[in-house]
This record gives sequence, structure tokens and C-alpha cells, in this order.
Amino acid sequence: MKAIRTVKKIFSSVPTLEGAGVHLKRGFGYHQVPELDPFLLLDDFHSSNPADYVAGFPWHPHRGIETISYILKGFVEHGDSMGNKGVIGEGDVQWMTAGSGIIHQEMPKGMKDGRLWGFQLWANLPASHKMMAPRYQEIKAPRIPEVCLADGVNVKVICGTVNEVQGPVRDIVTDPEYLDVAMPASSVFKHTVKTGHTVFAYVIEGHACFSDGKADIGVETVVLFGDGDSLKITAGSEGARFLLVSGRPLGEPVAWYGPIVMNTEKELEIARRELSDGTFLKG
Repeated sequence: MKAIRTVKKIFSSVPTLEGAGVHLKRGFGYHQVPELDPFLLLDDFHSSNPADYVAGFPWHPHRGIETISYILKGFVEHGDSMGNKGVIGEGDVQWMTAGSGIIHQEMPKGMKDGRLWGFQLWANLPASHKMMAPRYQEIKAPRIPEVCLADGVNVKVICGTVNEVQGPVRDIVTDPEYLDVAMPASSVFKHTVKTGHTVFAYVIEGHACFSDGKADIGVETVVLFGDGDSLKITAGSEGARFLLVSGRPLGEPVAWYGPIVMNTEKELEIARRELSDGTFLKG
């Protein structure tokens, strides 16, 4: 018999200023480490006012992590130290493995009406992979499969598997799953997850009951689940939409300096010195 996960903890997102002055909501971050291991940070940038985001995220370094960007409305132009450049728009995903180091910029642009809505998730890399070669998996919306389940539940499978349909993002060391789940009013979503993996949901529309007997949880809220091998989620009267994310915990020490996350303070000192003397990039 499957063990249905219950809600372990709930985090309300908090207003945060990042980059060159981007207003966003932080679902979780530095203060929640290591509760969401291997995940480090979740930001929700959601505005119809260009003044909230046009300053963007100018050139900055990353090392030791993966950054996962998912856009619902608007666009983000990006470029990096390896010469890559492009634009991700509505429904697109960029899964960037910073590894040994990359310097890049991300500059948001809204739709004609000014709307911008997207998310960035940071996932940690294990010590064995922190200095791997940087790489991208950039996935355009048409490549992301949608699975229709009972009760009219619709799931976009970015990473992981639903009903034997596998998402396009693959070969990630922490064995993650990243789903965009949309549920009609009062529908039920049942899903198998791996025992021992960290699992959380972030509510982006409506509200839902994430554990039997618990009250509905609404938008801009992170739901962290306890252990088990399955989920049962019931949408509220308005329906619900949420990001569902899971991954294998690393159980390693975390040393964090802005966009650089390593295992020890000595490794952070090395990264800072390399940034100063121009030896940060390894490729």
C-alpha cells in the first residue's frame, strides 16, 4: 500500500529585490537551507509594471549550481561568457548547469501589455559535479509534453515522468522532477514520487488541499511534503495550478556566497580570488 505524503511545512513567499533592482517574490532561499535539499532558492517574478523588472540581472557569475528558468508570460534575453545568446518566452525552459563557472546576464522583457511572469529555481550540485563543464538545456514550449489525467487534470512534464511520458530535460545528477500541474475545480491529482526525495509544490493559481484533512492553500505559497511514495492533491472551488518539484537530497555541507554555492568556505575563497584575478572561467 502506498504511503501518501502529508504536508510537513508551509512557506509564504516574501517580497525581495534582486539583480539591478528586480521586484520579485521569494518562495524560499538561504534561510530554508537545508530543509529543501537539493534545492536552494525559488523566485517568482510576476508583474505588469515594467519598472519592476526592466533593470534585469546584468552580468554576474555562477558556480556549483544549476539555475532553472521557466517563463509563463513575457521574455528573457540571455547571454553568457561562452558566447551563447538567445531568448526564452512563454512556456520555455532554460536549465543551466553552471558547474565550474559561467558569467551571464538575464534581461526580462514584458508582453505588449507589460506583463511578465516567470520562475527561477536553483538546484545544488554534489561535490563530485560542482566543477563539471557548464552546459545548457534550452527547451522551447512545443517540446514540453502535456499529459491529460482523470478529472481533467493537465500536467506539463518539464523533467521527470507522468504516465510513462518523459519530459525533455534529462541527465540531471539529482534525479529531479519538474511539473506544471493545472487542476479544475474539486478535481483530484494522484502522483507517485520517490521515497526519500525532497518534494515541494508552489501554488501559482487558485488553491488546493495538499493533505487529507488540511485546509486549502493559496497562491504564492510553498508546500513542503514529508516522506512517502505518493501524493494526493484536491483542488479547491476555483481550481488550482502549481509547480511540483522533487529531487534527491545531497546531504552535503553548503557554503553560499551570492550566486556561488560550494561545500566549504575555502572553496568560496578560491572562487572570489579567481573572480578577482580573471581565472574564474575554466573552459
